[in-house]
Amino acid sequence: MKQRIVTAVIAASVFLPIVIYGQWPFLVLTYALATIGLFELIRMKRMSVFSFPSVVSFLSLWLFLYPHEHMINIWILIISLFLLLIYTVISKNAFTFDDAAFMVAALLYVGVGFYSFVQVREAGLSYIFYALFLIWATDSGAYFIGRAFGKRKLWEHISPNKTVEGAIGGIVCALVVVSIYEWLSPFSPSFLMLLIATVILSVFGQLGDLVESAFKRHYGVKDSGAILPGHGGILDRFDSLLFILPILHLFYLVA
Repeated sequence: MKQRIVTAVIAASVFLPIVIYGQWPFLVLTYALATIGLFELIRMKRMSVFSFPSVVSFLSLWLFLYPHEHMINIWILIISLFLLLIYTVISKNAFTFDDAAFMVAALLYVGVGFYSFVQVREAGLSYIFYALFLIWATDSGAYFIGRAFGKRKLWEHISPNKTVEGAIGGIVCALVVVSIYEWLSPFSPSFLMLLIATVILSVFGQLGDLVESAFKRHYGVKDSGAILPGHGGILDRFDSLLFILPILHLFYLVA
């Protein structure tokens, strides 16, 4: 526990000032986090990070993250897919269709999430803090309420410690924290829509956590990485955000 707290304090002291400042340091931070996240996925699959498919995936990710028209990202994905499929032929199926599908899925999972991180930050700092408070409240509420009152397993085969009561408690805590945040620093044009969005995002945040747990269980690893002592890897910390940020970005676009 002590190691987790020390790591959290150090990480927050680096992460939050950069997020608040924004501009190019924030973009550099996003590139670094996304690159490590993709690296962790490739390592979980036990594929070489120095192979042609990995190089294609990293280059595609870096192009994907750069701020530009959304349509360009579709072409980046298409070209990446074609290159990976061509490599299945060149490698005589040593690199398989399933491997190519994994690489594209990994690129989408990490790329869309961190691209939305940049877009939401450009929409305003209030939205980023909304997302962070929502996830922190959901995770904390699910943990403490689950430990105190949890009886029914949420998804035992994927994450044995999570309970239905904890999941509901996480949503309730998110609603409470977001309501306080909106009261102290109003940023939403509609409080009712904010509450509805919070419920949806809290649910998807928990689903993002379960998806990461499913990845790790499937590939037989405890953590996605070891860059954050006591916490695991970047994907272990950003699993929920990678799911809610694209939805939050969509909400902002259609609002």
